[in-house]
Amino acid sequence: MKDKKTQKLKQIRDEVWNLTNSPLYKYRKKNNHYPVIGEGSHFAKIVFIGEAPGRNEALTGRPFCGAAGKILDELLESVNIKRKDVYITNIVKDQPPENRDPTIEEINIYSPFLIQQLEIIKPEIIATLGRFSMEFIMKLYKLEDKLQQISYLHGQTFETKTSWGEIKIIPLYHPAAALYNSNQLGIFKHDFKALK
Repeated sequence: MKDKKTQKLKQIRDEVWNLTNSPLYKYRKKNNHYPVIGEGSHFAKIVFIGEAPGRNEALTGRPFCGAAGKILDELLESVNIKRKDVYITNIVKDQPPENRDPTIEEINIYSPFLIQQLEIIKPEIIATLGRFSMEFIMKLYKLEDKLQQISYLHGQTFETKTSWGEIKIIPLYHPAAALYNSNQLGIFKHDFKALK
């Protein structure tokens, strides 16, 4: 079983590495960047989904390894969840130039890989990090009628059905938001309690 999941996730990795039809591929090559596929347990109960990698992530190929990643680690620790036990990825697997928001076209190109990752890992909880991820996942799993501003939905739990069974979706603020407003850390820690 284990090798099947790893094999399938490696296939996704290889496809993203060679995704020449992506508008972000040239930018990645020009800057000697890596695609950021995802990391963590292939048997994770919780999958965290951000929107797109930033510069630090593109330089290392690891998701959430910069300042926002340190905050994510702190938040996980606050609820006694080990980073190695969860899976962390993004909708878009390559860094958009100047860390701009991903375009609809980019989301459309990369999201099938994310959907495959979720179907391979089969998490019990999907925790979205930020507005883009929240909107994408809630629409994907037929919760668009519940969609509102993230300032209203953060920390709430939504139940829905997937091809592998019932799951919970928990929208969370993007950890980077705490970099600009450290007062938010308390709110973030409170929201993370929903993961337990």
